[in-house]
Amino acid sequence: MAGILDLLNSDMGKTIINGVAGQTKQSEDKTSQVLTMALPVLMQAMKRNAATPQGAEGLLSALNSKQEGNILDNLGGLFSGGVNADVLTDGSKILGHVLGGKQQHVENAIGARAGVDAESVANILKVAAPLLMGMLAKQTKEKSVSSPSGLEGMLGGLLSGSSSKNEQSFLESILDADGDGSIIDDVAGMILGGSKKKGGLGGLLGGLFGK
Repeated sequence: MAGILDLLNSDMGKTIINGVAGQTKQSEDKTSQVLTMALPVLMQAMKRNAATPQGAEGLLSALNSKQEGNILDNLGGLFSGGVNADVLTDGSKILGHVLGGKQQHVENAIGARAGVDAESVANILKVAAPLLMGMLAKQTKEKSVSSPSGLEGMLGGLLSGSSSKNEQSFLESILDADGDGSIIDDVAGMILGGSKKKGGLGGLLGGLFGK
């Protein structure tokens, strides 16, 4: 299965990067860097949310609702004249649901790695989140995913199929630096310099932020 980063490198992905860059007034290079880190992080957070029956049911319902009139079906219209305010509002809701109260910590972490201020990262993610849901909705339809196990398998396949080893390493480090299975605590700890491990992934995190 192609990974999420392979999809980002496709023609559609390049159109998305170009459109998001224009919307957020960032260079395509910086936008690509942010999306390359952010999309797997958001997907991994979704995968963990979907590990509970209630979380899986909620995500499946959301993806099924986005299959009709999928946002990816008219990317030219989406980006011409600026992204609709409703799309940005939807993006904010998705980010809040997926990342919870630690959203700002994630944006800070990605911004520090990409050399982009956190506010710009936030703007990029508001546009990117509905597009990611559109990508996942298409995958759900194409693969006829209808169960929690099928959803988890699809998300896992998109993550493990990602082609960039360097970004996969960063993904693993930002998601679970202390091995306790909690993405949010680890991102918060990384920003605050509170990683429990001195070596290994914890050491990598410290190196990323000069601590």
